[in-house]
Amino acid sequence: MTASGPHIPVLLDEVLTVLDPQPGDLIVDATFGAGGYTRALLGRGATVHAFDRDPDAIAAAKNWPEAGENPPRLVLHPRRFSELATALREAGIVQVDGVVMDIGVSSMQLDRAERGFAFSLEGPLDMRMSQDGPSAADFVNSADEGAIADVLYRYGEERQSRRVARAIVAARPLATTGDLARVVRKALGYRPGAPKDPATRSFQAIRIHVNAELEELEQGLAGATEMLGEGGRLAVVSFHSLEDRIVKQFLRRASTQATGSRHLPLPENRPALYRDLAKAVRPSEAEIARNPRARSSVLRAAVRTAAPLGEAA
Repeated sequence: MTASGPHIPVLLDEVLTVLDPQPGDLIVDATFGAGGYTRALLGRGATVHAFDRDPDAIAAAKNWPEAGENPPRLVLHPRRFSELATALREAGIVQVDGVVMDIGVSSMQLDRAERGFAFSLEGPLDMRMSQDGPSAADFVNSADEGAIADVLYRYGEERQSRRVARAIVAARPLATTGDLARVVRKALGYRPGAPKDPATRSFQAIRIHVNAELEELEQGLAGATEMLGEGGRLAVVSFHSLEDRIVKQFLRRASTQATGSRHLPLPENRPALYRDLAKAVRPSEAEIARNPRARSSVLRAAVRTAAPLGEAA
């Protein structure tokens, strides 16, 4: 994702086609961010329950007129989207008509140097979406070399993870995004003007680790499956292969008679939980020209069947 320009929701038209929001529908925006999907859903007459663990995102939406309606058509949940099923039940909701997820870091987080997500902006080495708990600086300054290398390899697909981890440990303490970027670039022999900055992979990996993003995604998919009613629609936009692989495999398992996943264990021989799995949708060249952030995005979608989850295996 880029670290400049206003927030523009990715694949918005395609997401709206999938969700087909109607007046009175109850839809979950599991990753509210700057609210691009939510605005469009509200504009179609839907009621939206919006989740975000970032307190800044929630605070920015509290004065939206739909949040003040009686009853409100915008309900804000300052929680992780892995908790969506629990939170909705606490709110007295039994099922929903749609769920949309836009996975990863938001533009509003990337664009603020003080949040420490972007190596292009000098700021504290933070990267915490929820603004609490251990930061990226805590991780790189305290973890042993092997643990750092494992994170870089697993979440950043960094082939020279051990070399980079060794350089990080040797350069400690690291306090800023610039500190980390310079160490990674030096370790990998980066030359200005190269097509891709090698710090990209390490920043991605550390951010995913700090925020447990892939675990959040797995649990969020399971929660969405619990809450979607028959005919309910799921739309997930992801931005890199690790995320997309999780979504693809989850939907493939849930659309067959397989046994589910570790976050959604299911009994043998149960009916498929999803149908009408659409082919992956990617942005048009026109959208990429308007919004470079969209370049790596992919949308996967499916429709919930009437099959109950049943008892966990």
